[in-house]
Amino acid sequence: MNRLNDAFPAAGDLATELPLPDTERLDAISRLRDYLRSERRAILEVLTEAATFQAAEAEIQASERALAGAVDEVLRNQPVVLDHLAAFMPSNVLLYSYILYAVIPSLYIRKISLRPSSYVKGPMERLHELLSPQHRLPIEVLTCEQKTFVDQVAREADVVVFTGTFGNADKLRKSLSKKQLFIFFGQGVNPFIVGPSADLDKAVRDLIQVRLFNSGQDCMGPDAIFVPESHGEAFLSKLQAELGKLTFGSRKHPDADYGPLFYGSAVDEISKYLLENEQRIVHGGAVRYSTRHVEPTVIFSSLRDRADIVEFFGPIFNVISYASVEELVRELSLDLYTERALGASVYAVPEIEEFLRKRHMVSVDCTLFDIEDGNSPFGGYGRMANYAWCNGDLRIEPILLSRTIARMKGSRS
Repeated sequence: MNRLNDAFPAAGDLATELPLPDTERLDAISRLRDYLRSERRAILEVLTEAATFQAAEAEIQASERALAGAVDEVLRNQPVVLDHLAAFMPSNVLLYSYILYAVIPSLYIRKISLRPSSYVKGPMERLHELLSPQHRLPIEVLTCEQKTFVDQVAREADVVVFTGTFGNADKLRKSLSKKQLFIFFGQGVNPFIVGPSADLDKAVRDLIQVRLFNSGQDCMGPDAIFVPESHGEAFLSKLQAELGKLTFGSRKHPDADYGPLFYGSAVDEISKYLLENEQRIVHGGAVRYSTRHVEPTVIFSSLRDRADIVEFFGPIFNVISYASVEELVRELSLDLYTERALGASVYAVPEIEEFLRKRHMVSVDCTLFDIEDGNSPFGGYGRMANYAWCNGDLRIEPILLSRTIARMKGSRS
């Protein structure tokens, strides 16, 4: 049952069940959902400054679903009321992170302070200018220097949310007081694993969808794609054929399958990697600096002598062939994967599913996008992927703000 839809006529009664019994905050959720539907063009205009049109559309849809499930989520987890949350925002999925880290938490946190990534400061400010008059919630976007935000905002907050690298998160956590709840969202390898009996056509379609989401500029993209040696050529042939059909175009063009990279540093990093692996390139490989156009590129190697596995914000397919499941299990047991265990996608390799589930959120015969739910915990059990910390209590597990706060700061139930 969706309480926001089914019970909204009795909003006053429903509001009394929430941690903050404020009808205005409950109404804000409904107003924002209506605005996302009625003013889609204005939202898309801002989001496509940094994201492709198709990625922005998907982000709006995910945001609508999260808002629809917001009340049930909070009632289910019953977090205590807190005064202040400070969040260091990611450089992508601007709207979705705004909903997950600010709008929904406003049902149990009195004030939210957001610091946008310097890469997307302008778009984040413009997005807030659009949304703030609609929801009228106590959410502020602050574009001060990071040190100022830490000293004057984050250190005074009950909860600090940080999206970024593990090293930067560790430094920030150590500068905070022990009583503050620190929540970290990092990176995962997100291995994409194909078995001998997999439907290769579906696996290739899904791989392109998840790896090329927002032109490859998304943390859920797989950094390593594993295929059996016996099916390597067939998989590559299908992948190359599908990549050849894709259209490059403006981020604002609805029909563009991928577009210019938003992050200039990513172009440099990709160029260096392609030069180092030029003998392994089997498709694409061209980089045009003038337009930030990086062709979807396939790197192919054997697990016995594989290419380095690197997280790129770009359309790079690092395909690695394996000889046996046992060989693959040994590979996936390395620190590279366990420390960054977040998600994994498995296509017809049942022997490896349970092994991966010990540390990963696993999607079977579908992508991580297909199983992601903004009102449910998401993530893995790798400390460089995500964790929560408070009073010396470190929890490395899938995270949902309302549930993590209820578990580590207190529950009303």
